[in-house]
Amino acid sequence: MFTPDLESAVWRKSSYSGQGGDCVEVAYALGGAVPVRDSKQPSPVMLVSEVSWASFLSDLRDPATR
Repeated sequence: MFTPDLESAVWRKSSYSGQGGDCVEVAYALGGAVPVRDSKQPSPVMLVSEVSWASFLSDLRDPATR
C-alpha cells in the first residue's frame, strides 16, 4: 500500500459525534487508502484499504452483524 499525502487530506467525522472530542476521523479520495485517526491525537494514522473500509461500514449498517 502506498503512503498518501496526509497534509492535504480533508478529515471528516460523523455528524453523530458530540463536542467531547472523542471521535474517529477519516479522509477519503486518497487513491486506494482510507486514513483513520483519533480526533484528539492526530498521529499515528491507521491506513486501511478502500475495500476493507467499505466492508467495515457495511457491517456497521447490518443489524445481523451486531
